Amino acid sequence: MTSLLPSTRLLIGGKLVEGADGVFATVNPATEAVIGHAANADAADMDAAITAARAAFDDTDWSREHAFRAHCLEQLRTALGAHLEDLRALTIAEAGAPAMLTRGPQLDGPVADLAYSAELAQTYCWETDLGVAQPMGIKTRRVLRREPVGVVGAITPWNFPHQITFAKLGPALAAGNTVVLKPAPDTPGCAAAVGAIIAEETDIPAGVVNIVTSSDHGLGAQLTEDPRVDLISFTGSTQTGRAVMRSAATTLKKAFLELGGKSAFIVLDDANIAAACGVAAFSVCVHAGQGCAITTRLLVSRSGYDEAVQAAAATLAGIRPGDPTDPRTVCGPLISARQRARVERYLEIARSEGGRIVVGGGRPAHLERGFFVEPTLIAGVSNSATVAREEIFGPVLVVIPYDGDEDAIRLANDSPYGLSGSVWGTDPERIRRVTNGVRTGTLSVNGGVWYSADAPFGGYKQSGIGREMGVAGFEEYLETKLIATAGQEEH
Repeated sequence: MTSLLPSTRLLIGGKLVEGADGVFATVNPATEAVIGHAANADAADMDAAITAARAAFDDTDWSREHAFRAHCLEQLRTALGAHLEDLRALTIAEAGAPAMLTRGPQLDGPVADLAYSAELAQTYCWETDLGVAQPMGIKTRRVLRREPVGVVGAITPWNFPHQITFAKLGPALAAGNTVVLKPAPDTPGCAAAVGAIIAEETDIPAGVVNIVTSSDHGLGAQLTEDPRVDLISFTGSTQTGRAVMRSAATTLKKAFLELGGKSAFIVLDDANIAAACGVAAFSVCVHAGQGCAITTRLLVSRSGYDEAVQAAAATLAGIRPGDPTDPRTVCGPLISARQRARVERYLEIARSEGGRIVVGGGRPAHLERGFFVEPTLIAGVSNSATVAREEIFGPVLVVIPYDGDEDAIRLANDSPYGLSGSVWGTDPERIRRVTNGVRTGTLSVNGGVWYSADAPFGGYKQSGIGREMGVAGFEEYLETKLIATAGQEEH
């Protein structure tokens, strides 16, 4: 690779080009220093990217060459692996991701997971013979064929830039689609670096992948409205997801939406309350709580409430926000001053609604710079409190009491969201009843890990539409065609 990471160019039509609006700065959230620049695309650049993706799908054999697509994805995985340490440093600096997380879901895991998409490209059952039937008295052979949707518009957020980028690119490309990727303005360098690697070190044909960085959020709307785009794959807030859905509706294009969450961590009264609540408290500090599936509501039995508050508070008090380059850091900075102000506003709302800040609630005294917030525990509120209902996206845990297992299920479900959750207990039958009752897309039992390349991820209710990863996620990028031929016999 000849260019340095990150790239300050767009990937459009197989070429690395300058942005029409020059460049814009990216900021290290731990130091508040400018760390680099990204190409600033305008509407004409986005139009060129869509044009290139459309031509690559319509005028080439990309959608039909399964083995070649698998080769390209494996090639991309190898090339990314060769630049892993550069990408790691960039991800830590730009996203504020703790170094320890880049060894897993922030970088190493998603790169490795491209192998799963490559395998699917070759092993998936693209055609199924449904046999001969006689609908309306006409002997007919029915064949079910799966085909790529076409041009995919992928819009990604800043919190896990590589994980979400590859969770979209991998299956979309394996399925035979072409892609226009619009990354968040907060982390453009991560996507631009991937674009440079694709252009310079893979055989992915021109126009198959286009990466358009921009400080202009309006380019996302342009992508969703354009009739040449067949599917929008969006990950972000529920509020923005609604706007994406409205915009996509103008051309009735397919939309995959992975949105917000306010997931519940249910501790049954037969569990080790202190241990379970310690895990819950630790979880909200990972990447400073900037994850849609993090369990930010801790539901505990009323009889164990004081013990739960004490245990969670002890864990949170022991987690020291710090430099994300330090391999011991769990809780790094928030992405921006804007996001820090949002979290602080929610803490003020909690106080105004009668909530008690048990630990945290401010900025770390030992850190003079960076967008940090202390790990915070809020007690004394009900499930109707604002901080129990709205997604905060910070290291904030709310403890809520329940009265019996059915009440725990009711409270877990009393949310506009349904993305994830956790249940801790010792009685398998009680756990089964609770997991059956909670309406959410993923559930962890006693620390089980649901995140994996072959496992579908997504939510109920306002947490989204569709699934990402696994075969279900791969099939989001496919259309189904039925071919019926008269007069054929069984064979």
